[in-house]
Amino acid sequence: MAMIERVELRMVDLPPKVLRTDAIQSFVSQETPIVTITDSDGATGTGYSYTIGTGGSSVMRLLSDHLVPRILGKDADQIEAIWRDLEFATHATTIGAITAIALAAVDTALWDLRAKKQGLPLWKLAGGAKDRCPLYTTEGGWLHIEKQALVDDALQAQAKGFRGAKVKIGRPHGSEDLDRLSAVRDAVGSGFEIMTDANQGFALDEAIRRSHVLRDVDLAWLEEPLPADDIDGHVRLSSATAIPVAVGESLYSIRHFREYMQKRACSIVQVDVGRIGGITPWLKVAHTAEAFDMPVCPHFLMELHVSLTCAVQNGKYVEYIPQLDDLTHTQMRIENGHAVAPSEPGIGIDWDWDAVKGRSVDEFTTEIRV
Repeated sequence: MAMIERVELRMVDLPPKVLRTDAIQSFVSQETPIVTITDSDGATGTGYSYTIGTGGSSVMRLLSDHLVPRILGKDADQIEAIWRDLEFATHATTIGAITAIALAAVDTALWDLRAKKQGLPLWKLAGGAKDRCPLYTTEGGWLHIEKQALVDDALQAQAKGFRGAKVKIGRPHGSEDLDRLSAVRDAVGSGFEIMTDANQGFALDEAIRRSHVLRDVDLAWLEEPLPADDIDGHVRLSSATAIPVAVGESLYSIRHFREYMQKRACSIVQVDVGRIGGITPWLKVAHTAEAFDMPVCPHFLMELHVSLTCAVQNGKYVEYIPQLDDLTHTQMRIENGHAVAPSEPGIGIDWDWDAVKGRSVDEFTTEIRV
């Protein structure tokens, strides 16, 4: 039994590679908390999570002041017990993004440690359903991008073998969204998927209206059409449109997902390992979705989600948004439009520690020992 002896904390602030805008916000920076756990055998595991520009300092203080001291001296292989203890210890601040982001970094580090010690890649340790998964791209579909550029990006993705492209919606009038999406559909033809994302930007009446305006474009899904806590609104929308409704990016509890599934408020599950609190609850949501015959198409974090999507039977797509290129020696492997799960033991991220240390925010770099 190997005990947790040391935990190193860092946060790297990464600017986005391209301008990222949607119906309600701009993605101004990617605060990336990084947790490295060392056990009494000298083995290490590293996990991470992210914000889109706010809350990183709060996540780091929650880790250093409350979560990390609780895991020192614990059996590193009792991942479920550790996750439950940390969740209960922070029950006054859950359920919500700050706690979930902090939990995710710790939990992912523990899974990385376990996988390395067992000599298995994460996708096999967590289930081993398949070794690759189709990709769709989001990086060329942001709301500010002009119509022709949307078309060009979708055609480039199609030529690379990607299965689809996501286009942000939420222009001032539905006719503008229709014009942009129709141009993409005309260019790529009927065999290429078009995903849309409203980023919680609509009220129910407008969401229903736009779903009818867009129905002939043959969309793969309508993502986050309403505020994420409006379950009844999603039920009404799902019953009013044939377009599949996708949610998950802004849900922070397995019970929230259960309610959505039970009420048929969605038909596509986009559980995000960085928002649900780590790999431990991610797998529970994914298996629950399988019981409801719903696919899992996780949001963001492609470098980590490729392994998790390949671990489960109902993993359908990986979202292509490069995140860690500046912090790793190698990038996610892509073959014929598919993300290939890493074969190395662990979560499969080849950290460039010189780059990580060089870009870490000094204020939040610390080491905590038994």
